[in-house]
Amino acid sequence: MRLWRSVVGKVWMTILLLVSFVLIILTILLIQFFEKYHVNQIEKSLSDTAEKISRIIESHRNDGLGEEIVFEIVDAPMRVVIAYDKEKFHYSPNIEEKNKIPAYVFLNDDELSTVFTEEKVVKKELSLSDLHDPGSRFRNYLVAGVPLHLNDKETGAIFIYQSLGVLKETTKQTANLILLAAGIAIVLTTIFAFFLSTRITAPLRKMKEAAFELSKGNFDTRVPFLSQDEIGELAIAFNQMGKRLKFNMNVLRQEKEQLTSILSSMADGVMTFSRDGTVLITNPPAERFLQQWPIDGNEADPIPPEMADLLEQAIADEKEHTGELTIQGRYYVVIVSPLYTHDQKSVRGAVAVIRDMTEERRLDKLRIDFVSNVSHELRTPIAMLQGYSEAIIDDIAGSEEEKQEIVKIIYDESLRIGRLVNELLDLARMEAGHITLNFEEVDVGAFVERITFKFQTIARDNKIELQSHIDKENIMFSLDPDKIEQVLTNLIDNAIRHTHENGKITVTQSIVQGGITISVQDDGTGIPEEDLPFVFERFYKADKARTRGRAGTGLGLAIAKNIIDAHHGQLTVESKLGEGTIFTLFLPNRK
Repeated sequence: MRLWRSVVGKVWMTILLLVSFVLIILTILLIQFFEKYHVNQIEKSLSDTAEKISRIIESHRNDGLGEEIVFEIVDAPMRVVIAYDKEKFHYSPNIEEKNKIPAYVFLNDDELSTVFTEEKVVKKELSLSDLHDPGSRFRNYLVAGVPLHLNDKETGAIFIYQSLGVLKETTKQTANLILLAAGIAIVLTTIFAFFLSTRITAPLRKMKEAAFELSKGNFDTRVPFLSQDEIGELAIAFNQMGKRLKFNMNVLRQEKEQLTSILSSMADGVMTFSRDGTVLITNPPAERFLQQWPIDGNEADPIPPEMADLLEQAIADEKEHTGELTIQGRYYVVIVSPLYTHDQKSVRGAVAVIRDMTEERRLDKLRIDFVSNVSHELRTPIAMLQGYSEAIIDDIAGSEEEKQEIVKIIYDESLRIGRLVNELLDLARMEAGHITLNFEEVDVGAFVERITFKFQTIARDNKIELQSHIDKENIMFSLDPDKIEQVLTNLIDNAIRHTHENGKITVTQSIVQGGITISVQDDGTGIPEEDLPFVFERFYKADKARTRGRAGTGLGLAIAKNIIDAHHGQLTVESKLGEGTIFTLFLPNRK
């Protein structure tokens, strides 16, 4: 079946059917032509022979030699019947009994009988059954009749007839010859059709194979062109199309990669939607946004309802819409713009740009809190400076001792303001990346013990046990001793201030894989769980009531965190309210 569906089969069948149809029509026309031609020739020959016999009989009507002459000159397959009148018929000797046409046929046939009555020349084809074999087929004869003039009163007829069997045989042979020629022509046509179709379809098959290769993405496929005809031009055009497709695909691939890189590198989330709200394309920030969207029950909403409303408005109004979302404590600004079809006549969807404003909101809050905290921290010492200065100016202090006490308070408050300003400056420089580290090889154990010993007096005064545990002695490690001492000083000082009497503080130094750890553990008041994420922020004070009269600025842990970050380490905290707190710093080995 594949042959008939192929171009080869179609071309072959078309040419074969066309040639067969032409040969059939030609065969029928030729057979009819030859048959008619031979019939006309036989009729003419019979008519001429009958007239010749009539003249011979008329010229020898007195000597009686006419019949002998006639029967001698008439050869098979012609047969002669001489009728001197309607009663007297003479048949030529070469007529066999089975081929003899009875006399009544000549007399009863209307056309043949006109030879006697009207003396007309008659030519006719007869179909008679064999009288000796009634079951045989009808036999066809051509009959020619001419009048015979014996005298003025007597008129006869000469009938000469011939069987068409010879003509049928000749026609059959002619038809066989034509059919043989037609068969040869069909065979030659088949060979020619296959040859022609193969020459035509061979390059077409190669183009088909090349087209399949192109559909698989192999744009280097080429079609050989061996001719300069239309097929060769088609092959050239196909190869040019392959080159152009490869060029266009490379351009599209580059543009897609470029677009993908741009989308992937964007900090904002980008999502494209169809008109029905189906998400088509997302970049990583948008995927993270969708992952944060909560799932209610067993059904997951693809996008938040607020965003779905913006999408519907943008598609309906064909205008840009902006909205804000709050999901799991994070703030987002969403800008939804319509996408148009290539003809710019209808909206095919929308694109949404999602910007995470959480950090900006946090920074705004930090800025507001910073101003509030600095104002709060400065308000008390400034008020005290102002109040005690007025007391001196107004000479309220009565004795020298009171004046000295007031001056001492003014001095302490000025130092407090100085410490706050210096810490703010240090923190600003660290956050700006202007911190400078001076690394030295330090005996870590001795370094930790020295700092711990420095706080022993303060710890004893507060009735707190302060001790240190060193993993190994004489371990040299590269660090900035001044900055790390500042960190440990802050951590130990905080632990002392937040530990009750008879409490315990332990400073532990350990060797771990990749570096060292130093932890400061106390069994004091602890930090509430909800405040743990904010302990390293500026001006953080979980509970101002635990300062025990020695209020801090709230900048120490923020500075300590920046110092450890500058060492490429980590500063972590673990705490449980009422049970104590553990601050642990990790310092990696320098490579």
